[in-house]
Amino acid sequence: MDPQDKPKPFRVLVKGGEGEIIEKKSRFIASIKPVESEEEALRFMEEKKKQYWDARHNCSAYVIGNTLSLQRCSDDGEPSGTAGRPMLEVLTKEGICNVVVVVTRYFGGILLGTGGLVRAYTQAVKAGLENCQIGTMCYGRRLLLHTDYNGIGKIQYILGKMNIPIEESSYTNTVEIQIFVKEEELEKIKKEITEATSGQCVIEELEKGYTLLQS
Repeated sequence: MDPQDKPKPFRVLVKGGEGEIIEKKSRFIASIKPVESEEEALRFMEEKKKQYWDARHNCSAYVIGNTLSLQRCSDDGEPSGTAGRPMLEVLTKEGICNVVVVVTRYFGGILLGTGGLVRAYTQAVKAGLENCQIGTMCYGRRLLLHTDYNGIGKIQYILGKMNIPIEESSYTNTVEIQIFVKEEELEKIKKEITEATSGQCVIEELEKGYTLLQS
């Protein structure tokens, strides 16, 4: 397979959140949510406009698709390029996909100027992201390891060294553990486990696909 064709990891929100900043008496509230489609993003934007109906502006940005393929933003009445675009750039620089953010502004009576607006909307999104939980979707394969009690300690040592968590385990006459391994680490982990257990661990390959690894 061409390296360019290999499935690439991508970042997603595990849990949304909110953040708030005050800039020259103007209040900026960032509301961030994970979404799976443009329709879902648009519904969230409408919800926030209804919730903050008395605000001067409800600016928005969203990114859909694991290659950041669909990107949209809105200044909602702010000077062109001072709100939606800076908000979108925060998301794309962080590499986060399937996410929507709405920044609500309550005007404090002092004009910020274009530079001030860009900074304020940028900082509001960053403040919101600080209160979100972000994870990485990685492509790989699940393995089911069949071993005896003599081998489990060696396997646990290898998994700990490679920072691979055990998803499921079963202890009976033998031990079975299920793990998820990134595609690029698959051959290495199989080789190390085989060598460490002198070939006594049976490695069963299960399904391939993306799995969320929280950060």
